[in-house]
Amino acid sequence: MKWRVIIEPDPETGDYAVWCPELPGCTSAGESQQEALENIREAIELYLQHDAIDLPAEAIVAEVNV
Repeated sequence: MKWRVIIEPDPETGDYAVWCPELPGCTSAGESQQEALENIREAIELYLQHDAIDLPAEAIVAEVNV
C-alpha cells in the first residue's frame, strides 16, 4: 500500500518533520530524510493497526470496499 507523505526540513534544528495528509495526526520526524521516511513508515503501520474490541454476541462485523 502506498501513502503520500510530506517531508519538511526544520531550519533551526536541521531535522526533518514528516506527515501523512490522508491520516490525520500521523506524524514523525528524523535527523535525515531517510530516517524520517523510516519513522513515518512505522507510524503509518501503527496508525492502521486494528485495536481489539469487545462486541456483544449479536453484533455483526462487516467490511466495505471504498
